[in-house]
Amino acid sequence: MTELLNLLFHPLSNGIMTVLTGISLLYWVFMFFSGDGMDTDAEFHMGDVADGEVAAETDAEMSFGSKVMEFINIGKMPLMVIVTLFKFIGWILTLLSSIFLGLASWGMKSVLILIPVFIITYIIMHFVTKPLVKMYKNLGYNGDESIDFLGRTGTLKSTIENNKMGILEVVIQNDVFRLNVKSYQGIRIEYGAEVMIIKSVENNIYEVKPNITLHNIN
Repeated sequence: MTELLNLLFHPLSNGIMTVLTGISLLYWVFMFFSGDGMDTDAEFHMGDVADGEVAAETDAEMSFGSKVMEFINIGKMPLMVIVTLFKFIGWILTLLSSIFLGLASWGMKSVLILIPVFIITYIIMHFVTKPLVKMYKNLGYNGDESIDFLGRTGTLKSTIENNKMGILEVVIQNDVFRLNVKSYQGIRIEYGAEVMIIKSVENNIYEVKPNITLHNIN
């Protein structure tokens, strides 16, 4: 038992991943006993982040952030499931690396192993989430399709103009959604600007224009 605890929390890299994985475990235990753990619909709204179904995008320009999220299927299944899987896989890889690479002798520098661990975990997540996406689709999970975003406001996370596509962050009942957007009539809208979604263009891409309020009117 002592050896197991030592492995879980020593070196520092193991301790960090053990704590992070433990937090996710406590989350799911809480969800289970609160009754939401068995409620599929309720689970989908807990911290779910949608990226506007980036997999269905056209050949229009995609931001780096969109490509990163698309690779591990964010928006096609609940975010907390993705986060938990990422932590668990990363935790296992960290424990294995500490055993085979003798990280205990690295001291504080052992945390550097988390960089390649996260990169490898990210790649593995691409393949692990594929069957889960199919499963959630069969269960009726449609990402952001069940939410009407028209008329809602959010904050731009990238500058957009002409046909350039950007990311819009919208908060709905404490849930954060990231959507692919273009600017109305191709006008330039700066990063951090508050905008309003005026229509859905195609393939879950939305058109936005600056949201004029008493606080930002010139």
